[in-house]
Amino acid sequence: MNFNIKFMSWRKIALGFSLIAICISLLSLSLKQLNYGLDFTGGSLVELSYPEEIQISEIRKALTEAGFEGSQVAHFGSNKEVLIKLPGSVSDTLGSDIVMTLRKDSSSQIDLRRIEYVGPQIGSELRDDGGLAMLLALGLMMLYIAFRFQSRFAGAAVLALIHDVIVVLGIFSLLQLDFDLTVLAALLAVIGYSLNDTIVVSDRIRENLRSDRDNNTEEVINKSLNQMLSRTLITSLTTLLVLSSLYLLGGELIKNFSLALIFGVIVGTYSSIYIASSSLLMMGLTSKHLEIPEKENEDFNDLP
Repeated sequence: MNFNIKFMSWRKIALGFSLIAICISLLSLSLKQLNYGLDFTGGSLVELSYPEEIQISEIRKALTEAGFEGSQVAHFGSNKEVLIKLPGSVSDTLGSDIVMTLRKDSSSQIDLRRIEYVGPQIGSELRDDGGLAMLLALGLMMLYIAFRFQSRFAGAAVLALIHDVIVVLGIFSLLQLDFDLTVLAALLAVIGYSLNDTIVVSDRIRENLRSDRDNNTEEVINKSLNQMLSRTLITSLTTLLVLSSLYLLGGELIKNFSLALIFGVIVGTYSSIYIASSSLLMMGLTSKHLEIPEKENEDFNDLP
């Protein structure tokens, strides 16, 4: 399928939209911050087992009425297994207190499978290590692209990746969605997905700039984006189809993980087309920057 869309003619509008999205995200991150989950803030994790299927809403209501504020309840493995996350410090009788509270509204036998506590110090270390892992991933990717392509491509790719991470974090901050280790893992996966898309587009731009030196850089980028559009759409739509299934059918535990990836795929596809490509234009990329230097031939005929 052949497309002839003038992507770069809309780049100023797209960059303005991205600038607004980044400003809103940074403002939300500074004022509302992220709604850190149990992995980062510390708290208790309780696993219960029921002899028959149980509704999450009933458990959540019973815990709230009993004074267990901020509790997160989700099925774990099956509809008979329940995982409860509670913020705050743990007590020796927490597990038995929860079981007794839930038995008041249920005649079923409830088994306490396990109870674990994550301290705030461990949560802080997990948060710091996760942030360092993200920064290290961005740095290594920038070095790889600079070596594989050219420094301007590396700068454009990293700008697109930073854009994706800030916008996804901003969405989680605005909506106050639970941010835990699974969401952090999803962000690292978003970086990989977005980078892969950007590299594919960059490779086509480099190839066309070397072969088509008569047209200017903007026309070559438009041509490259149109050539890769069908591949980009097919990849993004099939990925979103799988992620939507995970979000709808995967259960409560991976809901935010799936949601972070859904946001990341949408934003990453957009940034590969507009942020990375527009950055190449702003950096003044031309076909001359991609010329392969010719090796100097020594004249052996003048040797005695």
